[in-house]
Amino acid sequence: MTAVPLPRQPSQRPDAGTVSPSAANAPGAEIRDRLSARTPSSATSGAAPEITPVFALKELVARLNREQHKIQDLLSSLGFALRSFNNLNQFLELIPLMASRVTDSDGGALLLFKPNGQVRLERLHCQDSRWCQDIRKALETATRQVTASLSPTPAGESIALTPSAIATLDHQVSHYLGADVQLFGTAILVKNTERGRLYVFSRDPQYGWTETRQKLVRLVADQTAVAIENDELTVELRKKERLDRELEIGAEIQLRLLPRQCPKIQGIELAARCQSANRVGGDFYDFIPASYDQIRSKKDGGSEWGRWSLAIGDVMGKGVPAGLIMTMTRGMLRAEVLNGHSPARILQHLNRVMYADLENSNRFVTLFYSEYDPKTRILSYSNAAHNPPLLWQAATNTIRRLDTLGMLIGLDADTHYQDAQIQLQAGDTLIYYTDGFTDAANQSGERFDEENLTQAFQQACQQCDHPQTILEALFSQVQKFTGTAHRNADDMTLIVMQVQATEL
Repeated sequence: MTAVPLPRQPSQRPDAGTVSPSAANAPGAEIRDRLSARTPSSATSGAAPEITPVFALKELVARLNREQHKIQDLLSSLGFALRSFNNLNQFLELIPLMASRVTDSDGGALLLFKPNGQVRLERLHCQDSRWCQDIRKALETATRQVTASLSPTPAGESIALTPSAIATLDHQVSHYLGADVQLFGTAILVKNTERGRLYVFSRDPQYGWTETRQKLVRLVADQTAVAIENDELTVELRKKERLDRELEIGAEIQLRLLPRQCPKIQGIELAARCQSANRVGGDFYDFIPASYDQIRSKKDGGSEWGRWSLAIGDVMGKGVPAGLIMTMTRGMLRAEVLNGHSPARILQHLNRVMYADLENSNRFVTLFYSEYDPKTRILSYSNAAHNPPLLWQAATNTIRRLDTLGMLIGLDADTHYQDAQIQLQAGDTLIYYTDGFTDAANQSGERFDEENLTQAFQQACQQCDHPQTILEALFSQVQKFTGTAHRNADDMTLIVMQVQATEL
């Protein structure tokens, strides 16, 4: 008679299968049979002495102890394999063998459910190798029947077998193995989801699926689930480690693309810092010699009296995509600067070149571009919707915003930008910044807006005598506002440019 198992539901742990009438061969019944057994009386000439109830009981207890030790040794070996094997396939090979050994059955089979809904015979063990071929054919036929009944799914999508499909699988397995096979099956549960079935079977008509044997099969199934989950966690960990390494490489490349140090420009002092919220950010700044002659004349950045371009930008978004666009923008801008056009024309050309790529990525770039001439102290600039730099004029102790009309880079291919100029004086200080400063929020959700930045900048200019100390003061003010335990959600980039009192 076949014991057809009920599906083991993920939400609870019910009995994993029904038991055939032969399960009545429990230890209690066996003890009663042994105690009631009698041999011919010892009075009969040449006969063995009578087996007493005490002797029969001792013999039975000794046999049960041997069986218990054997089961403990097998389960201990399975636990050791779970801890030792790094290869899941090696561990799965042991499962049908262990399940049949601990239950004294004829064989076992492990069936796993694939993400696409396919049911596959993973491992099979039979005591009789000649019978094993018939068992394999029966199980493969049953799995094909169940897989064929499932609705097809698009490639790449995962599907979980429903309880009715699992019940059908149990029925098909029992049907194809035949009524003379004593069968028991239980679920392989991983994170409360059934990922397979473990079947154990016997051809012995007197074989019974006692409660103890069912528990042992469930125990082996649980060990299998742990092994599968550990393997999946290991795979995820390795993916994460590879991703972390790729991010580290990306962050390292991005860091190398930023200026290693501020250039020496006649009559001004510079300080700059880019603080990314993630490993790879979308902010960038750059100092670019305005002509080929400057690049050739000095390896460290050109002539002190030559014109220099100062640019700061921000890619909408964060992480690796923003970092890639930032790298592309930097390269194109550097190439465009050497053409010698005005700031507005440079932004216009950059926008037209980058428009197609940015439109496809649904990302945009804000960019403030300026050129400084040390001989005249004139700063020429144009803005592509970036945060306007703030100019502190030392003579009047006032703050002025440097801005022009212009759309985001990548928003409209036909956008026109405007040129503007300003005459700087000795002592004037200018800051270029990204919205990471003004959007920085404290625990109450309040933003460190442009007004707070303007006040902090004005105080820093009055109290500090060097661009680096001004930079440190502004970063400190934002950190104080947001709180030391509150991590900024956006990249923060700042350039401080101060005009010195050098005679021309």
